[in-house]
Amino acid sequence: MSTTQLDLQVARRLTRLYVIALTIIAVLTVSGLLFIKRTINNHYDDSRVLNVAGRQRMFSQRLTKLALLRVEGVPAVDKILFDSLLTTWTNSHTQLRNGTLLMEKPYSVRKSEALDSMFTRIEPIYQSIRAGFVRIDASRGDLVDKRNALAVILRDEPSYLRQMNDIVFRFDAESFARVRTLERVEWGLSMATLFIVLIEGLFIFRPVVRRTRETIRQLTQSQEALRSTNERLEVANQKLEVANRKLTDTQAELLRITEEKYELQRAEDTVRSAALLEGQEEERRRFARELHDGIGQMLTGLKLQAGSMKKGPFSDEKQRTRFDELTTLIQDTIQATRQVSHNLMPSVLGDFGLGAALNLLAVQTAQTTGNSVTFEGSIDDEKLSPVIAIGLYRIGQEALNNAVKHAQAPAIQLCLRHTKTSIILTVEDNGKGFVTTKAPANERQVPTSRGLDNMRTRARLLNGELSITSRLKKGTKVAIKLNLSTANQH
Repeated sequence: MSTTQLDLQVARRLTRLYVIALTIIAVLTVSGLLFIKRTINNHYDDSRVLNVAGRQRMFSQRLTKLALLRVEGVPAVDKILFDSLLTTWTNSHTQLRNGTLLMEKPYSVRKSEALDSMFTRIEPIYQSIRAGFVRIDASRGDLVDKRNALAVILRDEPSYLRQMNDIVFRFDAESFARVRTLERVEWGLSMATLFIVLIEGLFIFRPVVRRTRETIRQLTQSQEALRSTNERLEVANQKLEVANRKLTDTQAELLRITEEKYELQRAEDTVRSAALLEGQEEERRRFARELHDGIGQMLTGLKLQAGSMKKGPFSDEKQRTRFDELTTLIQDTIQATRQVSHNLMPSVLGDFGLGAALNLLAVQTAQTTGNSVTFEGSIDDEKLSPVIAIGLYRIGQEALNNAVKHAQAPAIQLCLRHTKTSIILTVEDNGKGFVTTKAPANERQVPTSRGLDNMRTRARLLNGELSITSRLKKGTKVAIKLNLSTANQH
């Protein structure tokens, strides 16, 4: 069992005992209060009963005095009515005997067997005296009868007063006994409460104090251990901070080396790409010369020989027709060879500059495809280095080929613009277009061909900014911008 579970069990057990003890104390306290309240109410009833019982003696004496005065014919100073006093005395006696006083509220007359016996013994004397009072109170009747009634009253009154006095003292004794019982019960409840408090102190508070003291001691030890651990952690954190600084420096150095390696690799790629493109251009230049100087000259000689043979006679008209067809084929072959040689390395680019070469490219493309291809810009542009001129020409040539081949554009426009700080070449069409970002499956996305890769490579080698913007059914625009200060370095 873990320490946490043990602590929970101890806490639950102590809490349960504490709640039980408090419940018992509360029950004893409330019971004592209810018992005392009930006893006080009963004692209040007893005091009223005792008062009424003592008043009965006084009423009987007053009635006897009034009866004597009435029989003797002496005027009474006491103004109370005889019959009213007799009625009150009679009703009080009857209610005391029956056990309930009916006054401003009902009062319970608690009687023991001794009181019941005393009321039984006094009953004949009470009835005798009451009968005498009734006979004297009667308005009619002779004086002798009233004197005889008065004699009976005077004879029985001492016995009535004595027994009534005993009843009053008995009521008082029993009321006092109940008060003593209340005191004993109160003492018992108090002792029980003190006993419960003692038990609670021994078996609840004492273990709680001991447990609290132990907990405080453990907390103190834990704080000391925590402080020691914090000190060690602080030292470790300082060491870790030093290690982190070293690691940060190492990471920075590694990042610098990586960046240098990346830049070196990129420079190598740039040099390699530049060498590859330069080799391609040189190969195109050589192949164009061979086509022009070799095959082109041979085809021209063949054409001249065919022209001289055309002057001779033919055996029939069919041979002449075939010869004419052969001459036309030779001429077409010469034109195709010249076009291939021009595409490989246009001589106008080196002779007249980039503007003239792009203008000629637009004219030839329009003648070949039948599309509307126009050039806008200066033909006599400023002199650019061969690398810049051939690079921009190849980008324009590739963009134009893409517009004719993929975009199926009816109209294409080439534009070459110069500013004080830059040169900008744009190729714009009104063809199908394509999406340059992530698109749904039913939309065309940007084509990934070697032509686009070559354009991007050439732009990067020229330190230029190549941008391709396109929208479906809205056309495509390819633009490259070169900084003149950067371009002059090539």
